[in-house]
Amino acid sequence: MLLDGCPLSDLTITDRALHYGDGLFETLLVRAGRPCQWLRHLARLAHGCARLGIPCPSTVQLESELATLLDGVEEGVLKLVLTRGSGGRGYRPPARPEPRRILLLYPRPAAPEWRRGVAVRYCRTPVSVNPALAGLKHLNRLDAVLARREWDDGAIAEGLMQTPDGAICGGTMSNLFLWDGVRLYTPALDQAGIIGTVRELARELAAEAGIGCAVRRLCVDDLERARALFLTNAVIGVWPVARLEARCLDLDDQPWDLLHAVRAAAHTPG
Repeated sequence: MLLDGCPLSDLTITDRALHYGDGLFETLLVRAGRPCQWLRHLARLAHGCARLGIPCPSTVQLESELATLLDGVEEGVLKLVLTRGSGGRGYRPPARPEPRRILLLYPRPAAPEWRRGVAVRYCRTPVSVNPALAGLKHLNRLDAVLARREWDDGAIAEGLMQTPDGAICGGTMSNLFLWDGVRLYTPALDQAGIIGTVRELARELAAEAGIGCAVRRLCVDDLERARALFLTNAVIGVWPVARLEARCLDLDDQPWDLLHAVRAAAHTPG
């Protein structure tokens, strides 16, 4: 673990991240000693900083600290946390925040053979609606924490979450795509949810392949009528859905060429 570029095992108890979840984070796959889709993560971090009013660290600074942390590392999962730092009175943030950068490295988790697909369920816990925070990978993730407590069945890989009025946002840790055989659909995230780096990558690759991708409100009925579903995030890359609750989906209906392209690009270092 590195805190502001220095090895450290503990974080100061006055940091606003501990008190208010005041900050952002990025989770990246590391392969061949380098983070995958690094520039996309940097761009999302900078966007989040601008939205929250947190000074963004320089690319040079982050890459220098990454080089130290990843020295001798071949593969893993990197978590980059940026907090607003300490200071301020109560919820009121300091006028001139001094952000803290935290870099953590974890082993890459074991994952199912992705071509076999995964089982998915619906979560009872709703996603909080807040347009001011929608799309951001901020540190307030209690909705997902509560949703993930709902099951302990290792055969279920992910849970899908909805807003209180029934709009599907995606999974507890992933973005969702629906395929009708001709066109892709992915949930609108202007009210809740996280705009994932691989979500945006998948949309770009679909466009390059001549596949339309509509961003719109999706509900349970849309998913029940879908020909195929798949999930994306920076660590898994892409997971086709083989089962949603009790319904089995035919994996032959997946847009496999696109899925292979998304997975390969998502897992490319740099």
